[in-house]
Amino acid sequence: MTGETAAAPAATTLRWVGHTEVGRVRKNNEDSFLCLQFDARELHYLGKIGHVSLAQADCVFAVSDGMGGAAAGEFASRVAVEKITRLLPPAFKQSATGLSAGFSDVLTAVFEEIHRALMYLGTSYAECSGMGTTLSLCWLTPGWMYFGHIGDSRIYFLPAGGTGIRQLSHDDTYVGWLFRNGKINEREARTHPQRNALQRALGAGNQFVEPQVGSVAYSVGDRFLLCTDGLIDGLRDDQLLQLASAADGQTETAAFRMVRASVEASGRDNTTALLIEARP
Repeated sequence: MTGETAAAPAATTLRWVGHTEVGRVRKNNEDSFLCLQFDARELHYLGKIGHVSLAQADCVFAVSDGMGGAAAGEFASRVAVEKITRLLPPAFKQSATGLSAGFSDVLTAVFEEIHRALMYLGTSYAECSGMGTTLSLCWLTPGWMYFGHIGDSRIYFLPAGGTGIRQLSHDDTYVGWLFRNGKINEREARTHPQRNALQRALGAGNQFVEPQVGSVAYSVGDRFLLCTDGLIDGLRDDQLLQLASAADGQTETAAFRMVRASVEASGRDNTTALLIEARP
């Protein structure tokens, strides 16, 4: 677990905004993002911008970046987010009773099911051969965020007050490993020729799935940023924090500003940002 103590007081309302652009080079957008509210009985798709109470239901937010050429990557990322809608609602009863110990099993099962579906499609249809996707997912309950991740999309934690930005997810790349182990710095990681070579993803011919899972206690004013690697291609972590802080109190525009700034600086890849803020 990333967090060790419960947040107090627990936020009961979330405000979020998601934005995605194709960029300046690609012809189609293989990124997808999902905003969903669910309880034990039903689920509701949420819009790209909105706010909702956590008093009676949990929320899940996710981004995925598909791969596979032609339309296969776009299809793979859609499969990932759609599978989530079927697999998480049965876990609501567990979270509602405060039993957090099994969240890692639930999220691991979600990732394994998506992987099996993509592998089946990849071996059954020639046009889907080799397709895969990254997936970064945040499951929010009052006071706690549980996450699952695989690939090189990212999950960031931005504590209240604009005091810093912390990457929660690990980049499943060789360059990501070099950076985490202090062998290269952020500048070298951003310019490394193998920075986009994935070591893990859902589907894409990978035999095993080992998602990273964790949890963070949060309180009012804290924010979480989910993004695809296209956003990072154009912006450093300190720039992400600066843009988020500049839009403090204006969550509705922050993700749009991030995506626009990244596309203007690079634009070589599809670019997606999803920013969630805890409110009283």
